[in-house]
Amino acid sequence: MSTPALRVGRRNIVGTAGLAFFSFTMLISLACSSPPEPNTPVPTERPIVTEPVARSGQEIFASICSACHGLQGQGQPNWHIPKEDGTLPAPPLNGDGHTWHHGDGFLYRVVREGGKFQEDPVLLPNFKSAMPAFGAQLSHEETVEVIEYVKNWWGGKTSRGLSIVEAQAIKSSNDPFPDG
Repeated sequence: MSTPALRVGRRNIVGTAGLAFFSFTMLISLACSSPPEPNTPVPTERPIVTEPVARSGQEIFASICSACHGLQGQGQPNWHIPKEDGTLPAPPLNGDGHTWHHGDGFLYRVVREGGKFQEDPVLLPNFKSAMPAFGAQLSHEETVEVIEYVKNWWGGKTSRGLSIVEAQAIKSSNDPFPDG
């Protein structure tokens, strides 16, 4: 019968031999494998993006604007009647409201600075807007993209015999988008 000390010793010898065999096998496997090809791309789960991906005006509108203005730019009901807090509901942007009355520069400021920039106690004493500013969320290009997307809804609509697209273009000639 062996003593406990000898059993521990045998286990250590078997464990050491097993570890040596495993290490030897791994070394042989590595030695026999071919080296990696130079400039082999490293596989990743997602592509690496080095430049920001530009969002289309439609994507921006759907993700940011549609919550208040509706997916088709129809606006909120009674958009021209102030709510109890004095703010106006979101107007339609699809050509049925007054958005087309403004030049590109004005629309740009509304998106970037929010409706507060229009509030003037002298010129518009009863005007109060709930439109938030999106200047921190949208780049210059994205702001222009979303405005151009909205303008696509205006085709075929007229006011006083003039296409609202043409009327807005005339306004914009004196109030263009700012340089980015």
